[in-house]
Amino acid sequence: MTAPLFPCEQPSNSGPLFVVLNGASGRAATEERQRLVSEQFNAAGRGHEYLTVKSGRELPQVARRAVELAQRERGVVVAAGGDGTINAVAQEVLDYGLPFGVLPQGTFNYFGRANGISQDIATAARALVQAPVRPVQVGQVNGHRFLVNASIGLYPKLLEDREQWKRQYGRSRLVALGSAIATVLREHRRLNIELVRGEQIRIIHATTLFVGNNALQLKQLGLPEAERIEQGELAALALHPVSRLTMLWLMLRSAFGKLADAEEVQRSAFRHMTVEPRLHYGSHRIKVAVDGEILWLRPPLHFEVAPHPLYLVAAEPTGPLE
Repeated sequence: MTAPLFPCEQPSNSGPLFVVLNGASGRAATEERQRLVSEQFNAAGRGHEYLTVKSGRELPQVARRAVELAQRERGVVVAAGGDGTINAVAQEVLDYGLPFGVLPQGTFNYFGRANGISQDIATAARALVQAPVRPVQVGQVNGHRFLVNASIGLYPKLLEDREQWKRQYGRSRLVALGSAIATVLREHRRLNIELVRGEQIRIIHATTLFVGNNALQLKQLGLPEAERIEQGELAALALHPVSRLTMLWLMLRSAFGKLADAEEVQRSAFRHMTVEPRLHYGSHRIKVAVDGEILWLRPPLHFEVAPHPLYLVAAEPTGPLE
C-alpha cells in the first residue's frame, strides 16, 4: 500500500466501487444483498467488486485490501454493514483520503441515518452512485477513530451484554432494551475521573463517561449538544453514581428524549479533552467502547476531533434527523 494521502481537494465519486460486505447473516442473505446492490450499480454503469467478510477478525485485513484496490483504480471504498463494520472500514480509509460510501445493514445505523442514507439497501445503492463527496467529522480516542461514540464505564458493559442477548434471542430493538434493563439493575463500579480541558482540571465521580460524535443519537436523547456536533465539536456526558431505580428512570427519560434536564447527567462540548481514570491497583488499561467495539486502552485517554475528515459519498440530509 502506498503512503497515506490527504488530498488538497475532495476526491470524486467516479471510479469503481469496492464493497466490504459483512456476510455474518449467512450466504443466502449475503447473495441477495449483492444482487440488489449490483442491479443499481450495473444500471449506472459503475464497475464494482465485493470483498466479503465472514467474521469480525477479518475486517481490518479485508478493509485494507479494499483501500489498496481503490487507490490503484481511483475508486470508492464502500462499507456494507452496521456501525461496527462501518467504523472498521473507515479506520482504514481515513488515512488515505479516499471517498467512502455506506450501505447500512445494522439495527441502529446512527451513522447512516444521521447522514441521510436510506436504510433500504437498494435505495442506498442507487443514491450512492449519484451522490457527491463531502467531508464529515470524525472523533478519536488515543488514535482510534469513532464515527458515532466512544465511552468508558457502564456503557461498554451495556454493549457487551447486548451482544450476548442478541446471540441468544436475535437482533431487535426490543432485545436491546431488555438487555439494557437487565444490565442497569446490577451493581456497577464507580469511576473516579480527572478531566482536563485546556487549563481547566475537574475531578468527577461517574458510572460512565460517554463521548458522542453523532447529532442524531444526541437529538434522540433530547440533548442540545447535538447542535455542537454540527459545529465541529464532540459532546461529553458523565452519569453520576445513582441508585438502580434512578438509573431506570433515566433510561425512560432518554427513551423519550428528555435527558437534557436530568441533574444526574453532567454535559459539555469540546474539541479536545484528556481523561485520566483512577484505576484500581495493578490495572494498566481501561475498557473503552468505540462505535460498539470493545478496546483496552492505556490511560490517559485523549478524546478529540480528528484532524482529517472522512470523505463521505452522500448528499446533505434535506429533512430533519430521524
